[in-house]
Amino acid sequence: MSDENTVAEKDTINGEVLENIPVTLSIEVGRAVIKIRDLMRLTQGSVVELDRIAGEPLDLLVNNTVVAQGEVVLVNDRYGIRLTRVVPASERMKNL
Repeated sequence: MSDENTVAEKDTINGEVLENIPVTLSIEVGRAVIKIRDLMRLTQGSVVELDRIAGEPLDLLVNNTVVAQGEVVLVNDRYGIRLTRVVPASERMKNL
């Protein structure tokens, strides 16, 4: 076997290996920036105002990178997200 073939085989990514890598999936409803003194004053029943308007799409993040946006749905008494926009791979790469 030539050296070129050996290098090409090593550079090939095994799809089965990638499929088994765990990732963290999270949904972001919104964000807020507050001072520590205000954080320390939070109690049960406190309301923290977020930077999103009601009805705005939520962000779906994979390992802290936005990959899609969607809306909340209820599936068998559990919350879910219906994707309304998937961020193109080229745009995701710019944000890394």
